[in-house]
Amino acid sequence: MSDLIVWTYDWVPEGPRGFVRDIRLRWACEEAGLAYTVRTVPFKDRGPEHFAQQPFGQTPFLSDGDLELFESGACLLHLARKSEKLMPRDPAGEAQTLQWLVAALNSVEMVSVPWWFLEVRGAEQNYLTGWLESRLGHMENVLAEREWLAADRFTVADLLMADALRITRVRSFGERPATEAYVKRITDRPAFKKAHADQMAHFAKAD
Repeated sequence: MSDLIVWTYDWVPEGPRGFVRDIRLRWACEEAGLAYTVRTVPFKDRGPEHFAQQPFGQTPFLSDGDLELFESGACLLHLARKSEKLMPRDPAGEAQTLQWLVAALNSVEMVSVPWWFLEVRGAEQNYLTGWLESRLGHMENVLAEREWLAADRFTVADLLMADALRITRVRSFGERPATEAYVKRITDRPAFKKAHADQMAHFAKAD
């Protein structure tokens, strides 16, 4: 059995299925060809053992032998250090990958997730709309000029950015063809499709 264990919930409602962030770790392992297993913690009854592994009671978190990590970004960086398929080893390529991975978390997801949270509760035009529109506009400009974010090839930065962008429904703010093409291109990869299907099946089995 693999030393890599991806931890996720035992069940979630239908709405977030396909978006729970363990998909990022599954996807990265699939891209890199890293063997892993999936284990669960309760969604409804989060006890001391869960909080000992993830202090906010969230998922995913990752076990790698005696090493334990939480936060999807930190887990992805750990996996990227295991495989050059996820992050180049030359200093320039690694630096580009790191900066865009952090940008996905700090410049895009920091805005998109709170916006989405308000939007699904009926506040489509909320105080984050202009901010998110600006961030999506900047990403559209970047993606109109390049196929990949870093090192002229797929990296873990593309994985994370595409996952952060796919929740925003970019057409909510007008057509953004470069961004839409980018998200489609990245999520058409076989590794994403397998990770997505596996997560959907995992939660469906628990119904």
